Amino acid sequence: MTQQDPSTLSTHPDPGQVPGTTAEPSPAGTIRLRVSAPLCLLGFLAVYAIAVCTPFGQRAENALLSGYGAEPAWIYDWSGAAYGSSAMPPLEQTAMPTLLVGIAVIAAVTLVRRCWWQGCAATGIVMVTLGSKELARMILPRPDLVDAHVSLIEPSFPSGHVAIPAGLALGATLVASPRIRPYATAAGMLWLAVSAGAVQATYHHRPSDVLGSTLLACACYSLAVRLLPPAAAPGVTRRPRALPAVALALSAAGALVAGARDDSVTQSLVFAAAAFLCAALFWFTTAEGSAHTARRTRPAPG
Repeated sequence: MTQQDPSTLSTHPDPGQVPGTTAEPSPAGTIRLRVSAPLCLLGFLAVYAIAVCTPFGQRAENALLSGYGAEPAWIYDWSGAAYGSSAMPPLEQTAMPTLLVGIAVIAAVTLVRRCWWQGCAATGIVMVTLGSKELARMILPRPDLVDAHVSLIEPSFPSGHVAIPAGLALGATLVASPRIRPYATAAGMLWLAVSAGAVQATYHHRPSDVLGSTLLACACYSLAVRLLPPAAAPGVTRRPRALPAVALALSAAGALVAGARDDSVTQSLVFAAAAFLCAALFWFTTAEGSAHTARRTRPAPG
């Protein structure tokens, strides 16, 4: 069964459409950030080249890690860094259990919905994101260009703790039903923003690390959507009109709280901005995936 043109849905509402919801708008009728796998990979390489391979980038990011360690972070008690504390998934020792539970949830949804193509693609997104993260960390060195302290020269690009929520959230968005997908996207954005802010505020990662992992996950999602058969790709999604604004606002608040520190307003704002940018990339990637599917499944004229 072919899907309707989203631009037609916007001008001729579906009689069965739930009041207060809106279909995903057509790319022709709105200005949308084009997110594709090559663009994400290009952004990944640009972040690495600027932040890791230049003295300017290294000095700027190393300066963000000058402080009193993890303890001044607002999220310190939930980060697992505090003695005897329980870490918020996927930080510290919860990373592997979070990954296993997330994959199990994706598999369960796949079985219930019988969406085999989407389930395989979602699992692939998670595994390829983590695999490419490990490969990138092995082959992309961090040269010491500014005579940094020994604690600052260990390779940390990209972040594994951020790759887990980014990959799992994008995978869950792919297998979720059209009715649930907008809320799964909003929840994934918030989780990603909080995780990205927390690993920065506790000095586990730099802004480039969290952006690099998010770009890798977005590249995997964009590629998976384009490789899926048209009938299996995520179609036009009806979202409550207020959901995009609410999701972005919650992500901004989560990034600000998770990235905040008591000892530096500048660091807090930079960490929060990087975490929110991760959430925004997540949002635009899923939106562009839906728009791409709509273009592929648009009926031919006549």
